[in-house]
Amino acid sequence: MSKPKLSEKLNNFSQLLIPIVALFILVVFNLIRDPAFFSIGIKVNNLGHKVLTGNLVSILNGASELVILAIGMTLVTSATKGQDISIGASAAIAGSMFVKILRAAPAITVPTILGGVVVAALVAILFCLFNGILISKFNIQPMIASLILFTAGRPIAYWINGGATPNVESPLLGALGGFIPGCPIPSPILIVILFVVIMVLLLKFTTLGLYIQAVGINEKAAKLNGINPLFMKLLVFVILGVCVALAGSMNVCRIGLINHEKILLDIEMDAILAVAIGGNSLSGGKFKLSGSILGAYIIQALTTTLYAMKVSSTDIKAYKAIVIIIIVVLGSPVVKEFIGKLFKGKPKAAVKLEAK
Repeated sequence: MSKPKLSEKLNNFSQLLIPIVALFILVVFNLIRDPAFFSIGIKVNNLGHKVLTGNLVSILNGASELVILAIGMTLVTSATKGQDISIGASAAIAGSMFVKILRAAPAITVPTILGGVVVAALVAILFCLFNGILISKFNIQPMIASLILFTAGRPIAYWINGGATPNVESPLLGALGGFIPGCPIPSPILIVILFVVIMVLLLKFTTLGLYIQAVGINEKAAKLNGINPLFMKLLVFVILGVCVALAGSMNVCRIGLINHEKILLDIEMDAILAVAIGGNSLSGGKFKLSGSILGAYIIQALTTTLYAMKVSSTDIKAYKAIVIIIIVVLGSPVVKEFIGKLFKGKPKAAVKLEAK
């Protein structure tokens, strides 16, 4: 296998340039505002275990569900050239099923939890496939197709548990949503690391990523090359269903109950923004998971920064919107083209370096 050309390396770096610059600005701003913002400490929690604390830990921990959903959203965006705006509602359904399985079991054990996640995943996959069929088979625009579940999903989650918001309590759930005894790192961070590694290996050692991008770039050309666009589009919604179930179940473990109205509320917008901030085109085609993951952490870092500045929760969305608009505009093709014209001598230098 030939080594990547210099032009390809520059292109990959340029895709991550906006999120890297945005993260750098956030870091510098916080270091100037409060030099101790990123300090990490160790304290003893209510259970008597030593755990890591600090804003950096809070950012990594708080963005866990968003990172997982941003990965699923990235694949859907790449293959379908659109976004699924119902992932928050789907997560509510998955979380409700997870709670229902736990409450139906005689005791909450590791097999019970695993079984609950599997059932939640199967249910979430069915609902995500509903969107996938509307999009891939009936050619309905993704945002319009997912609007149905966006509207009906949370009421469905409410019905699953008989119109109640039941709670579930267990040391195991507390460990999965908080800290495993003896491990100072929050469990959601470890779950995200494991999930990201699995996804990276899946895309690296299979043709899945290539096929998804091929369908998103040119569906007809992909079909002529033996790729089934219908199957690939449905497959990304299966993966999204797994992401939704994992995020919903993780959130239940965090708070110990299912609130269909509040669980991961508005997270679909943050997931779409994470994809955009990460340099991925919202019109489909090539994608970079690392960009979306970085975008998710940028959004959480911005939220944590605003909370640290004593900004009220009511005003935070407005401030986030302003900052995110700036980031997205700077990463737009128009701005990139303008910058490219300013530095039009750069490509020639790159070609000379590559020739050497």
